[in-house]
Amino acid sequence: MIVAIDGPAGVGKSTVAKLLASKLRFLYLDTGSLYRAVAWAVIRNRIDPADADAVSAILPGLSVQMRFENGTAVVEVNRQDISNELRTPEVSAAASVVSAIPAVRAWLFPLQREIGLQGSVVAEGRDMGTHIFPEAEVKFFLEADPMVRADRRHRELVAAGHSRQIEQTALDISTRDGRDRSRAVAPLVPADDAHHIDTSAMSAAEVVEHMMAVVTAKL
Repeated sequence: MIVAIDGPAGVGKSTVAKLLASKLRFLYLDTGSLYRAVAWAVIRNRIDPADADAVSAILPGLSVQMRFENGTAVVEVNRQDISNELRTPEVSAAASVVSAIPAVRAWLFPLQREIGLQGSVVAEGRDMGTHIFPEAEVKFFLEADPMVRADRRHRELVAAGHSRQIEQTALDISTRDGRDRSRAVAPLVPADDAHHIDTSAMSAAEVVEHMMAVVTAKL
């Protein structure tokens, strides 16, 4: 079974996807980490993330892999484990830009499909139910109030040791929303058959409980 979870930044996708995968004993596929891996390589090579030609040129020399250790995803670029370097504001900003490049999306498409077809999986991202796994048996689209989303992301960054004003975090999220929703290839939109959940006033446990009811009805 494939469970697809889509939605913008700060709605709690990663948290609930991990919990749901654990409860179901499914693999957890965080596709955003794959785009962040490409962004990390772009930064490492001192390439402007907005230079589509330059970004596309480094793809043939990249090997991005995701493997699972005790249910946790480990992301490697050219055999280097970069899992702990993927959540910095710099990588997040670059990932937002490179993810809109059609060549990057096309390059990562087969990798995402390959991981997702290894077994039952909870796949989390921005185009899981519409583009990567349109055949998913269950699809969710998470939403939340913009200020709630900014506060969640801000607290996540502070906990990770990144000093950042919440106003800047809110602006970053708004900018990324614009890019994600307006990109030409696989924009951020809910699948027609997705279950919508507003997480603004819900705890992660409450969201997962709701999801479990939907998923178990399909098992």
